[in-house]
Amino acid sequence: MFWVLPLLVFLLLLSGFCGLVYQVLWLRLLALTFGVTVYAAAAVLASFMGGLALGSLVAGRLVDRTRHPLRLFGIVEILIGVCAAASPFILGGLQSLMITFAPSLPDSVAADTVIRVAMAAVVLLIPTTLMGATMPVVIKSSLTRSGGLGSRVGALYAANTTGAIVGTLAAGFYLIPRVGLSRAFLLAAGVNITVGLVALVASRWMPQDAGQPGAAQDVASSVRPAVVPAPVTSLAARTALLVAAISGFASLALEVVWFRLMAIFMGPTSYTFTVVLATVLAGIAAGSALASPLMRWRRVDWVLTLALVQLVGASLVLASVSGIAAPVEAALWLQGLLHRAGIGFAVPALAMSLVVVLPSALFFGVSFPIALRLWVASDAVTGDTGRRIGVFYAVNLGAGIFGSLLAGFLLLPTMGSRDSIVLLAFLYVAGGLAVLATCAKRRPFFTGLAAAGLFALVVQAQGVPDPLDVMHRRIYTGRPVIWQDEGVQTTVAVVGGANSRVLFLDGRHQANDAEGMLFIHRRIGLLPTILHERPERALVVGLGGGATPGAMSQIPGFNVDVVELSQGVINAAAYFSHVNFDILNHPRVHLMVDDGRNFLQRVRTGYDVITADAIIPRHAGANSLNSVEYFTLVRQALRPGGLALHWNGGATAEEHRLILSAFAAAFPHVSLWGDGSLMLGSMQPVTVSRAHIERLLADPQMRQVLALMNVERFDHLERMFRADDAAVRAWVAGTPPLSDNRPLLEYFESLPQTERDLSKMPRRPEVIFRP
Repeated sequence: MFWVLPLLVFLLLLSGFCGLVYQVLWLRLLALTFGVTVYAAAAVLASFMGGLALGSLVAGRLVDRTRHPLRLFGIVEILIGVCAAASPFILGGLQSLMITFAPSLPDSVAADTVIRVAMAAVVLLIPTTLMGATMPVVIKSSLTRSGGLGSRVGALYAANTTGAIVGTLAAGFYLIPRVGLSRAFLLAAGVNITVGLVALVASRWMPQDAGQPGAAQDVASSVRPAVVPAPVTSLAARTALLVAAISGFASLALEVVWFRLMAIFMGPTSYTFTVVLATVLAGIAAGSALASPLMRWRRVDWVLTLALVQLVGASLVLASVSGIAAPVEAALWLQGLLHRAGIGFAVPALAMSLVVVLPSALFFGVSFPIALRLWVASDAVTGDTGRRIGVFYAVNLGAGIFGSLLAGFLLLPTMGSRDSIVLLAFLYVAGGLAVLATCAKRRPFFTGLAAAGLFALVVQAQGVPDPLDVMHRRIYTGRPVIWQDEGVQTTVAVVGGANSRVLFLDGRHQANDAEGMLFIHRRIGLLPTILHERPERALVVGLGGGATPGAMSQIPGFNVDVVELSQGVINAAAYFSHVNFDILNHPRVHLMVDDGRNFLQRVRTGYDVITADAIIPRHAGANSLNSVEYFTLVRQALRPGGLALHWNGGATAEEHRLILSAFAAAFPHVSLWGDGSLMLGSMQPVTVSRAHIERLLADPQMRQVLALMNVERFDHLERMFRADDAAVRAWVAGTPPLSDNRPLLEYFESLPQTERDLSKMPRRPEVIFRP
């Protein structure tokens, strides 16, 4: 029946749309609970892809036993929608339990990781297992008596991936900032359920399924290559499965490396992640669509074709970094031009992705249906096509889990981005050579072909440059690199000379040792500490160069805990010991590698002072440290009489108001200091006593501490005051608080592009200062 394949293409497109919407939403939602450390992200990714692999394997075994695979697909889609819609509520309950029982849980990284993995599995395993079942079931539904497996797989795979592209872009550019996480879940779930209902209705008019008796022979004739000198051998089929494993491993690992590089050159924003993911998916979809009509050709040796595709793919992977210098320079120039013109960030990021990522992604899409055809064709006559399809997808996805984990935890930290890409390219070479080896006995010239291809790729690999060399020229402007680390969490570099050093994180300025910068960071820590009457213990979220906790450590008897996301940043602080009072060796400064929000959820004892200037507001993950939910965690971690100070880095008036509104929603009493970017919050009204400050100034040691923030007299402190609680609430009136549900801060292109202007905010110092 002519309508079967178009219907399946349409349904699988919608299913792919929902799948990627869920993935983006789940990653963001789970990061709020587990933190944004790479270990937490790895637990989420492993649970997500593990569920897909398990679903593919189980579905492959079940689909051969059903007479109505399309009906099974409909049921699966409905269940996916129901489970996905329920997942935010399930996660919310688990998060509440985690916070409640946090004081009694083991205080160790291993125990915390186990708990995270278990929670991720509870939320993700059932819906992702169902999602993994969809492709094998749909492919089985498409195996009617007309057409071939190869062409159908290409069309269906392309449709599913195209839907995933639309889902990625929709989630990243519209649904999250405009609709919000909770409604986006419901919208995608509604699409899933609709797809399921349509499939159930259509299954009543489907022709005899391939799983029924008598259909297996038709399948066999449709998938067996016509002109390969012999039928696809068992060895060739197993080699095709090996190629699927290599492709899954290397493609996901490459995605991790590419995103790290793109984050450095284009900025670590949510838009960068969306564009890179969409480009990878677009390449896969286009490649599959290109392969689909070719699979109908009868006079093609698909074993040889798969081998050649692997070798060409390796060359494209090497070229992705070989030509990165020109695209980077052009993209950065275009970014600056568009920024001045008031046009969005995504255009230059997309332009660079198309040059660096797309060619290799096209290769991923072309090779997949060819390898699947060879794997299924050898044993199609046995009637277990569904099982073999399920095994193929499970192997591909399972290898992808290891690829993404090893890229982040092992390859980048130990080998760097350049050598990691070269290694992954030669994994494709190994796959191609393995396929050629299966043909060597019947075509001896294949040995020569393999040798020539290997030699050419080795020569190409020798010319692959280090992408960080481009960063040295373009971002560090030729300044010498004192120390650099492509770490698990981020790329950290200290550049400059003995008397002028700058800390870069993912190619972005984080801190330096100039007097003006030191004053800003020291004031962030010292201001709330001296305003507190009897401070004993503080928490600093984010280390940077260490100036903030370093200044606080100079207060006699004062203990400082620092939570830093990246071990590389902690290591880099040693190069700023001349301005951070050598905090790495200070007995009253305690450093912890963790996500600040995740740490606050597990706080066992309270703090007198909590302060942070951890992240640029527009960077990915920034919303989770500027939302009303985060500020509520900060408030709950304060002791009675405690003070919280948070840097408001909003670049526009709208961004400033969103952050300030969230801060004011969490704290009953709020004031602004400095230029209006320092937000001070408390449970009780804050009053500044002249007598208290003058006592501090009378102490020689404390006088030196206050001099670090240029306070030598009481009136110097008065000048820092900007606005009291009444002025703050008048300023943010009508502005909704920034929330986890709508992380507008990271999606800055969704905000009005207004200039930040605090000059009209009234100043009312008489309310807060007293004799």
